[in-house]
This record gives sequence, C-alpha cells and structure tokens, in this order.
Amino acid sequence: MSRLRRGAVAELVWLLESMKKIKFSKKNEIFLRIDNLKNSIARFGTVIQQDVVSVDNTSYPIYSIHLGARRNDVPAIAFVGGVHGLEVIGTEVILSYLETLCHLIEWDRTTHAQLENLKIIFYPCVNPGGIALEQRSNPRGVDLMRNAPVDSKSVSRFFLPGGHRLSPKLPWYRGKAGEPMEQENQTLFRVIKEELWDAPFSLIIDFHSGFGMKDRIWFPFANTAGPFPRVPEILLLKKLFDQTYPHNIYSFEPQSSQYMTHGDFWDFVFLSHQKEKPDNVMIPLCLELGSWIWIKKNPRQIFNSLGFFNPIVPHRQQRTLRRHILLLDFFIRATHSAHHWRGLSMKERDRLFLEAQALWY
Repeated sequence: MSRLRRGAVAELVWLLESMKKIKFSKKNEIFLRIDNLKNSIARFGTVIQQDVVSVDNTSYPIYSIHLGARRNDVPAIAFVGGVHGLEVIGTEVILSYLETLCHLIEWDRTTHAQLENLKIIFYPCVNPGGIALEQRSNPRGVDLMRNAPVDSKSVSRFFLPGGHRLSPKLPWYRGKAGEPMEQENQTLFRVIKEELWDAPFSLIIDFHSGFGMKDRIWFPFANTAGPFPRVPEILLLKKLFDQTYPHNIYSFEPQSSQYMTHGDFWDFVFLSHQKEKPDNVMIPLCLELGSWIWIKKNPRQIFNSLGFFNPIVPHRQQRTLRRHILLLDFFIRATHSAHHWRGLSMKERDRLFLEAQALWY
C-alpha cells in the first residue's frame, strides 16, 4: 500500500479543525467541510479516493469517498448519511469519523494492514438539496426512505408516516406511482452495486436521528413484521458486540418492532441483492440516534428548524461526534474479520434463528 504524504494529511486536519472555530450554520459547515475534504483527498494517492458520483437537481455534488482495497473479492462496509435533510448530525458523525481514519492512516500500521483486504465507502450526503433547503425530503418533496419500489401489506393507507402518494407538500411523500426512484436513490443504489454487490460480506450503516430516548440499531425489514432472512448473522453480530463491549448503550432491533413503511430503500437494496447474489451476505443497518435526549436537556431547541433531530448546544454535538467511534470501529473490525465469525453450520443457523425469533419477534 502506498504511503500517504504527511503534508496532505496535515493539511486535511488543519482544514477540518479550522472549520470547528468558525460560526457557520450547520448546512454551510457541512458543505464547506466536504469541499475541503474533496480538495485534500484528491492528492492522497491510492489509499483514499473521492469521486463526484452525481449532481442533484439543485446543482449540489454528491460525493463517494473510498478507502482501502479496490478489489471486489474483499469484505466491504459503507457509511451513509444525509438521507433526510434535517438529520445533519449523521453526516457530521461520518465526516468526523473519516477525519479519525485519516489520522490513523498517517501513522497506524494496523489500519494500513486492514485496508489491504477491506473496502470502506463513505457516502456522507445522500440528499444535499434537502440539507440546503433544511427540509426532510429532497427538493422535489419526496422522502427518500419511502421512495423505493417496495409495498407493504401491513401499513394502513391512513398512516401517513408509512409513506403516501397524496402530495409532496405533506411529509413522508413516496412520489408518484410508476415513476422511477428519485435521482438521489438511483445514484446511491448504483454506487452500492458497483462497490459492494460482489463482496462476500458487506455491511451498510445508514445514519438517522429523531426517534426516542436511546440510540437504536435497526435492521430490516420495514415493510413486514416477518423475520429478516439474515437474522442469525444479526444476532451473532449483536452477541459479539455485547461480549466485546458489555456496557454499550445501543439497542439492536428490527425496524418493524417500532413502525412499518412502504418504499423502504434498504429493504429494496437487500431484496435485490439477495435475488442476484444469494451466496453473498449483505446486511443494511440503520443507526437511529435518539434525538429526544437532546430535546429533554434543552427544550428550547424545538423552536430551531433542526432542533428536533440534532444536538444544538456545542458540547452535546461534540459528545455525539465522539460517542459512536467505538461502534464504528467495531463494525469495521467485524467486517474485516467476517470470515472468522460468520461461518455457520445449518444447525447453528437454525438455533440462532429460533433464538432471534424469541428475542425480537
């Protein structure tokens, strides 16, 4: 693996730290940080590469940042954020973690060794137009997490949060029936197919916020209460995490245990992958940050357009940015070492499946 130029890494760190001292709005700070990352990463050589994979319909570029191996026969992990334009904390966590990895790449031999046989994709801002407009949906009024061609038989037509086709002026709008997915979703799906589709094992971590008083790790399905086919691997992953970090703060659970929706993008990704690549394992996870904690501590922030979904007070934002590093490190380790822990016999799979049903269903 080629060594990174220390000057380029130092410049990246300086630029990121400078941003912390300037009083921008969240959306401007995010775009400026992405631009600075883009300008610095361009000189990082083969270890880190960035691409503009699309430009949305408000002329904002959408970036995909790649670390590690370029081969398709290695395990892969993707960190995705900014699907909902109001939930900017997810994008901030991703950029902060990318900054941490840049520091490690500069001096840590273990990180270099991992990246020889691991692919990491950072996709920090799925919906830059929504972030710019400070709205949940994309600029066309479509909720990108309700936009995929997956219908649920369990969602009432009167349950608007489950996705509807009434009007883009209402939240949770799915888009018109029969139309293709929105540009943002098509672009993300294309990147997943190019980078993760052929991996023997892949994890996708999608960052959201705004539900409850605790941080939850949701796994599919959102369209049905039925068990997820890869639930034995999910349970095994949970056991590994709980054993390694017994005092962790996270709750693993199927999304359907909280609510169900039409058009869930990750249901669509998983079902498409399982159909085309049944021998490979792809697990999409949603890290749902419990924003009610921040509201409880600072009720006045509900009067801010971003206050329902993000920590507004600076010290709480900083705490959130460092709070999840342990979890993200674990996911990278688990992906890199997947061949050691996920090899299950049929008997073991059946046992774990029954245990998962008793725990979650």
